[in-house]
Amino acid sequence: MTVEQHRSQLDDRAIALHEQHRGKISIRLEAPLETRDDLSLAYSPGVAAPCREIVDAPSRLRDLTVAGRAVAVVTDGTAVLGLGDIGPKAAMPVMEGKAALFRRFGGLDAWPICLDASSPDEVVDAVRAIAPGFAGINLEDIAAPECFEIEERLQDLGIPVMHDDQHGTAVVLLAAMIGACELTGRKLSDLSVVIAGAGAAGTAIAKLLTCVGFDSNSCEPVRDIIVCDSRGIIHGERTNLSPEKRALLEYTNRGGREGSVHDALEGADVFVGVSRAGLLSAADVERMAPAPMLFPMANPDPEIDPGLAYAAGAAVVGTGRSDYPNQVNNVLAFPGIFRGAIEAGATAITPEMKVAAAYALARCVGKPTRDRVLPGPYDEGVSDAVADAVADAWRRGR
Repeated sequence: MTVEQHRSQLDDRAIALHEQHRGKISIRLEAPLETRDDLSLAYSPGVAAPCREIVDAPSRLRDLTVAGRAVAVVTDGTAVLGLGDIGPKAAMPVMEGKAALFRRFGGLDAWPICLDASSPDEVVDAVRAIAPGFAGINLEDIAAPECFEIEERLQDLGIPVMHDDQHGTAVVLLAAMIGACELTGRKLSDLSVVIAGAGAAGTAIAKLLTCVGFDSNSCEPVRDIIVCDSRGIIHGERTNLSPEKRALLEYTNRGGREGSVHDALEGADVFVGVSRAGLLSAADVERMAPAPMLFPMANPDPEIDPGLAYAAGAAVVGTGRSDYPNQVNNVLAFPGIFRGAIEAGATAITPEMKVAAAYALARCVGKPTRDRVLPGPYDEGVSDAVADAVADAWRRGR
């Protein structure tokens, strides 16, 4: 079967599944509603008592309603998977899927919120309006640079708010690098990293690997990072940089290197790809440092085929695909991150919590191998380990 035939078959099966179930999630009852007494307790007249309780003590909302374990999965549909700006209606299957993953892997109730919004102001206003009914806000598939502004402006809600495309990806990538370092006998602080892609994920990865925003010594920064966009290395002499890309220069490319992504790879220890398929060749891997680590995560096709990368000398390769080893999959991170933050009563998800999640993920592997520097989503205890580490990190920071 060719790749195209496999994709066509998968598409048909996915359509059939969604059509059969009319989606992937539903509301289920937690309290009984079988008798008149059940009805009087769950609704009128009994429901007035918890209402009055919340009026007198608003914090009781979390104890008495689903708002204590509910996450809003919010999008405007402007950057959905590899599909781009497809709008809020077409984004619904992805948001619904994300909600299903929250339930399956984090034990949290999540609701897809697809906003017909045309500006960051509209998204921010909508999230503020619905926030009282939720314990956390997962921002999803919102295009850069608007995603940076939206996430920053919502940090005062008093509940955890995280743009998963940025931080979930960064956390799992860091966990993979931790495992790869253990396997190859290196330290994070020894690594020179090249990131291809300067959007939401690339920016968040660069910040996490250089410990931007940390108030403690809980992060080990890599030695150097060079970020590349479609025009090459981001450096100070370029006149075509957006404010967001120029801000990257505050903590990347300290040597002022110029040229293409291929030039950047000369002597680099790590390649991180969040860009486009087929970007690299075997010659690019060969010009890197000996036994390099490659994480080509473009979907559906990576920046370089793992077999080609290994043949050219790579020590570890991880992609975004489930049919290759070492899948850098956000589902390893976000369910546990949100659950730990909510259980700890956190009002934000701090950089220290993200690093704690990454190290917890890496520890779940045990002894890493070339084909296993990350746990799988169905490995027992992964979400629990992440949640516990995130909660502990919040409490330590208080």
